[in-house]
Amino acid sequence: MSERSGLRRKIWVAFILQAAAISFAAVLGVYGASAVLKHVLIQRALQEEAAHFWGRREDDPAATVPDTYNMNGYLVRAGDISAVPEPLQPLPVGFHSLPRAQGGSLVMVEDRGGMRLYLLFKQEQVDSLAFWFGMAPLALVLAVVYIIAWSTYRTSKRVVSPVIWLANQVRHWDPKHPDATALKPENLPVDVEGETLTLASSLHDFASRIGSFVEREHNFTRDASHELRTPLTVIRVAGDMMEGDDSLSPMARRSLKRIQGAGRDMEALIEAFLILAREGDTGLPDEDFSVGSVACEELEKSRPLLAGKSVQLELRREADLQLHAPARVLSVMLGNLLRNACHYTEQGTVVVTVRRDSVQVSDSGVGMSPDELARVFEPFYRAGDGRKDGQGIGLSIVRRLSERYGWPVRLESEPGKGTTATISFPSAT
Repeated sequence: MSERSGLRRKIWVAFILQAAAISFAAVLGVYGASAVLKHVLIQRALQEEAAHFWGRREDDPAATVPDTYNMNGYLVRAGDISAVPEPLQPLPVGFHSLPRAQGGSLVMVEDRGGMRLYLLFKQEQVDSLAFWFGMAPLALVLAVVYIIAWSTYRTSKRVVSPVIWLANQVRHWDPKHPDATALKPENLPVDVEGETLTLASSLHDFASRIGSFVEREHNFTRDASHELRTPLTVIRVAGDMMEGDDSLSPMARRSLKRIQGAGRDMEALIEAFLILAREGDTGLPDEDFSVGSVACEELEKSRPLLAGKSVQLELRREADLQLHAPARVLSVMLGNLLRNACHYTEQGTVVVTVRRDSVQVSDSGVGMSPDELARVFEPFYRAGDGRKDGQGIGLSIVRRLSERYGWPVRLESEPGKGTTATISFPSAT
């Protein structure tokens, strides 16, 4: 989890957006308050001042118009407006706001008893009131909002710190050997509690179990590699020695051939299972090798499977394809494809073709129907009558190895015309 997308950054962004939204709402509120102050309160003050003046004039016809710090006025006959300032002359009865270039005052014009009264509330006072009743409270509100937002962010940061610490510990784990020492209860920071403590304990138990699984896997593959190969080697050597005995009856020799064939199949299966048993690491070194050489070796291993059959094995090298990978993996894949081809081909040819970016195994055997072809990669599924030799696991192993190494395998088949299996190597193009 990077800092750019981390939980702490997301919380910080959330509080920034929240503070910005509150600030925007506060500015709108102050703007609205200023409008109310200007267009409601001041108008109300002008109306009350005008009513007060007309009342004084009824008592004293010589009463003067208001002339104070906040406002001033003019009283003229309704038809004679030459005595008022020029900006006021065209104004009709009602409330008006002069442009700032003309003073910016708020003006009320009112007629009564043949006289016209002009009252002006000075712009400086309007601005002063707008500041003290608008900008000053706004600044105070924003300051309080920012202080509260910052305090809340700091509190939230402390709350999520144990989760971030836990995420950092897990991020640095080696998937093959997760070190859960830091998640032991005695090694946890003091602020790890509640749900985070439960999560840390669960992850510690989980990592410990993974470590046990990995250790058992290593032990199994190490022991199986030795213990399973040893008896097969004895069987193979004993079979080769018995094959040289001319006194064997035809029935015994046929049984011996079956034993040797089963031994070869078991050896290939064990090799494939040991490769697949390791997650990610097959234990086999990457090396530069020729696909044609591997194909030639597997082709020779498959010749005994065709004993007594009129089937010709052939290797065609259309290109010198080189790969950097575990050569034994390709041997297992080609060996399984060749055994399938030999088992299901009674006459004709089995051809291995090496091309620039693929290797192909084609046979002239019984072939498969579309339904059989759709299930051919399922474990223990055998096409045809199901009475052929084999365990029905070979193509499943080929598919799993192809997915592990990124070597797509494709099958094409037609009943009575044979099957073609193609292993592609995208990295070779």
